[in-house]
Amino acid sequence: MLLIFGTTLRDRVLVVVRFLCQYCNTDASQDVIESATKVSLFFIPLFTVSRRYFVICSHCGGTTALTKEQATNGIEWATRHRQMT
Repeated sequence: MLLIFGTTLRDRVLVVVRFLCQYCNTDASQDVIESATKVSLFFIPLFTVSRRYFVICSHCGGTTALTKEQATNGIEWATRHRQMT
């Protein structure tokens, strides 16, 4: 019997925020990304084995790692900011 299993990496944009990039010093939109590694069987994702979060500058591509709490705070900040405008 042949079982096909492996892992897949899936990136998902959680929110887009705008602030000053620490790399290029430009006020640009920043994508907050969740990257999840999932174990799959017959190409069907079964469960997540790891998650990591990071932000990518749309101007220069500079990438900064985030904690889960920082990513969550970014989502909450963007939600509050949108409600105010």
